[in-house]
Amino acid sequence: MSLIVAPDPNWPAQAQAEADRWRALDLPGLVTIHHIGSTSVSGLPAKPIIDLLPVFETTDACDAAQTRIETLGYDWLGAFGLPDRRYVRMDDPETGKRLFQAHCYAQGSAEITRHLVFRDALRDNAPLRAAYTSVKSRCAALHPGDHRAYGACKANWIDKAETKALEHYT
Repeated sequence: MSLIVAPDPNWPAQAQAEADRWRALDLPGLVTIHHIGSTSVSGLPAKPIIDLLPVFETTDACDAAQTRIETLGYDWLGAFGLPDRRYVRMDDPETGKRLFQAHCYAQGSAEITRHLVFRDALRDNAPLRAAYTSVKSRCAALHPGDHRAYGACKANWIDKAETKALEHYT
């Protein structure tokens, strides 16, 4: 079973609808919500999981929103390996399939810039998109059904691409 699927033109609308659900909570300290990851890049194959990047005024504001975010159906996993991040994910209760994941950061975090610059570089650069598609396809073929091995397989390529994108866009 492949981890990635063909691009779905509905992914941006799904991301927008989910971001609207977050905004409807009127969370104190929520500044904005970005759609990131491969589903945010038109024409890019991806794992069919929408990645959001909610930006809060402070990490404390994000932490204070935990209970309200959980009312949307998200599991709160805290930093989940990255101290400045708050990671939440939502699975379909019937199928167990991951639907959304959100990487919450405080305003001014370098991680926000890193995610947005890489996304924008992929959106703006067809050869970069094609190269990433090739890397993703190779890694998915090598590691079918293993999300961690798939991620590790493409990590070095992403690190290099992000470094170049940060040099170019910032």
